[in-house]
Formats: sequence, C-alpha cells, structure tokens
Amino acid sequence: MIDATSAFLEGVVRTATPLAFAALGETVTERSGIINIGLEGSIIAGALGAVVGAGYGGVWAGFAFGAVCGCAVAAIFALFAVTLRADQIISGTAVTLLALGGTGTLYRILYGSAGAALNTPTLDPASIPLLSRIPVVGRALFVQPSITYVLYVLVPVVMWWTYRTHAGLGLRAIGENPAAAIAAGIRAKKVQFLAVLFGGLLGGISGGTLVLAQAGTFVEGMSAGRGFIAIAIVVLGRWNPLGAALAALVFGAASALQFFFQATGSNLPYQLFLAFPYVLTLVALAATHGRTNSPAALGRQDFEQS
Repeated sequence: MIDATSAFLEGVVRTATPLAFAALGETVTERSGIINIGLEGSIIAGALGAVVGAGYGGVWAGFAFGAVCGCAVAAIFALFAVTLRADQIISGTAVTLLALGGTGTLYRILYGSAGAALNTPTLDPASIPLLSRIPVVGRALFVQPSITYVLYVLVPVVMWWTYRTHAGLGLRAIGENPAAAIAAGIRAKKVQFLAVLFGGLLGGISGGTLVLAQAGTFVEGMSAGRGFIAIAIVVLGRWNPLGAALAALVFGAASALQFFFQATGSNLPYQLFLAFPYVLTLVALAATHGRTNSPAALGRQDFEQS
C-alpha cells in the first residue's frame, strides 16, 4: 500500500508540473489586469518548439526554444490585447486557434508521417540524495526530472518578487487601480506587455515539460486544455504564486487518478478519469464564484495607457 501511495504521489507531482508552470506565469499576467485566454496557444507552441530545439541542441536547448515559442505566441496576444486594446477573450481565443492549427501544420511539414519520437531526447528522473529517502513523499518530491526542481525554485522567487519588490508592487497596482498607477508614473502598457510575455514564456516551458519530461514526442493538440485548466488554477490559488502551485497539485491529483486506478485493476471506464480534471475545473470555478479577491481591473480595457 505504501508503494502504491508513493507511486501515486509521484504521478501527482509529475502531472502537476506543467500545470504549475503555466499557472505561475498566468498569475503574474492576471496580476497586471490581463487575462490571457491564449495561454493554451503558448503551451502547444512551446511543445512543438521543444521538439525542434531538442532535436538540434539537446534537452535544455529544447526547453529554451520552447520558451521562446511560447513567448512569441504571447507577444501576438499582447499586441492586440495590450497595445491595440482589443477584447482580451476574443483575442486570446483567436491566438489559441491559430497556435493549435499552426503547430499541427508545422509538425507535419517538419516531420511528415514519421514523427519525431525517435530523435527527441528526454529528461530522466534525477534523485536528490537523502531527501529522496523520506518515507512516502521522498520519491514523489525528490525523484523527478530536473525541470521540476526548477519549478521548486521559481515559485518562491516569483512569490518574493510579487510581494516584496517595487516592480511587483507596480504590477499589482496596475491590476487593482490602473488610473492611480499611471498617475504615480508607472508605464502600465509596458508592464502589462512584459507580464503577458512572462506568462507566455512559462507557458512555453510548460509545453516543453509535456514533451521532454513526459511524452517524449509531440502530438497535435497535446496541450489538451491545460491552458484553460491553468487559468482555473489561478482562480483557485487566489492569484497568489504559492496558492497556484498548491492548486496545481490538486489538479495533478485529479489527472493522476486514472493511472492509479488502472494500476490497481479498477474496472471503471478510463474515460471517467480522463474527464475528471475538466469536471474539477468547472466545480472549482463554480465554488469560488463571488468569493474571490481577483485584481479589480482584471480584463478591463477602458483606461488610458501611459
């Protein structure tokens, strides 16, 4: 039973990692008052970019190029939503559809029917001495691909930056009261643009994690709604970086349940467990409706930019 629990928890952390990267970036974006529905596009672009980059320069080159691709998709969204002040929901939806269709087309052009599975390097789990021997949770937390340990460091860093620096205060001020922030001399448009790019960069790393630390190849549409789940995670985490990381574990557990029940020989239809994370998304959003402390200016377009 202990081995089964440990394996389940290991799967929870592994499954939650790409969600946490995406949600962490989206938390920063939404703190600036922008909701990036195009996050799904950054994730799928990052996944394809990771395959291409890893094929030429190895795993870490794959992560780097995946981050660049995710950032590029976010830049398209930022051009319309921040610079041109277009509707954020419509712009994000259009960018997502563009990225989903574009990555599928590019993948077939670059790799044809043979695919990229045979020449895509991946990260193996790396064990941290001593910590990995902690009963039950040791393997779950400390026998993971290296990119997971990057996440462990990034969460407190973003938390500190958001709440303990002048730049983080400026970001939150724009999301709460943009007119006052502009009056105080903060360049709101620039801050929002950079926040969207940061969210896209982490979205690209999220897609790279799917490919280089989990699947080992690219599949069209493999983001599978994770961008939208990440947005729900931000809400559940109350727009707090640490809260988002913890909420990602909840959704990771929902996804890992399918593997746990299959391993224990359950006769329940596997489709039930595939649907569970998306059902949980709806439940979480419904449960938190009216009881959240979202940035006051989230989604607004009706203020002048400096």
